[in-house]
Amino acid sequence: MRLLQTLFACVACLFATSGVANTLPDVKLAALKFGTVKWELETIKRLELDKKNGFNLEVVDVAGKQASSLAIQNDAVDVIVTDWIWVANQRSEGKDYQFTPYSKAVGSLMVGPKSSVSSLKDLEGKRIGIAGGPVDKSWIVIQAIAKKRYGIDLASQNELVFGAPPLLFKQAMSGEVDAVINFWHFLAKLEAKGFKRVVDVQDAATELGLSAETPLLGYVFKESWAAKNPKLAEGLRQASREAKAVLKTNDAAWEPLKGLIKAKSDKEFEALRLAWRQGVPGDSFDFESAQAMFELMRSYGDGKLIKPNTVLDNGAFFASN
Repeated sequence: MRLLQTLFACVACLFATSGVANTLPDVKLAALKFGTVKWELETIKRLELDKKNGFNLEVVDVAGKQASSLAIQNDAVDVIVTDWIWVANQRSEGKDYQFTPYSKAVGSLMVGPKSSVSSLKDLEGKRIGIAGGPVDKSWIVIQAIAKKRYGIDLASQNELVFGAPPLLFKQAMSGEVDAVINFWHFLAKLEAKGFKRVVDVQDAATELGLSAETPLLGYVFKESWAAKNPKLAEGLRQASREAKAVLKTNDAAWEPLKGLIKAKSDKEFEALRLAWRQGVPGDSFDFESAQAMFELMRSYGDGKLIKPNTVLDNGAFFASN
């Protein structure tokens, strides 16, 4: 009899727990299917940090940045991952998006193991591969530091090759470009293969009077959604912080992610883990530092990165009540 009572109690508890989980509101988040954001999202789901913080995270796979932008504009998802410059441009058109930090990871300019290039002034006449296009944020910072240090215009004195990150990774490996500016995880893979950093964008930002701690990438949602669902917006931010705290300090937490990361070697895996950890932002966000970076991006973006009528306002950044 006691055994049956215990069994019924366990079943009742199971259904009660399941019922609580099923009543949690969903937060739909669009993310690149094979993107690095999935490392954090998978950790949130595996450790049930979403449920701990009062919501059920539903990850919607998308093929690219444009697809995620369309998804949130059409209310197919609640949250996407993008930068606050996109948020500022959207707000200038009356669209009420807000940003909460995800990562401060940025790119660098790298050259191959046998390259004779040791500084930006050695690049004259070289082929530079640039992921993200002419208005890539890392490329803008590197142009600015080249002008400040040596008075040189990298765009006019070099052959620029714009392309998708995986393609430029291959061209760097094959020597088809002399230097490359790529997304942080491709650079980590190159570093594991002996490539050298000529300019680190975070160091360059500091030299330009900017804060290297200013995160560019973040979770983005509509201000109206956050006003209606403040506990969900704050819950997402808290779940992100808790996942980062685990991944930053616990090597074992990375083991379940190896299938997603697909590193070619232990050295590459360790380089990716280190680079990801270096990109973890602090808990505070300094608006003045963001404003200074915004003005630099406006100066070098040739009107294409930041629209002429765009301003950066405090309302672009989510703050819990």
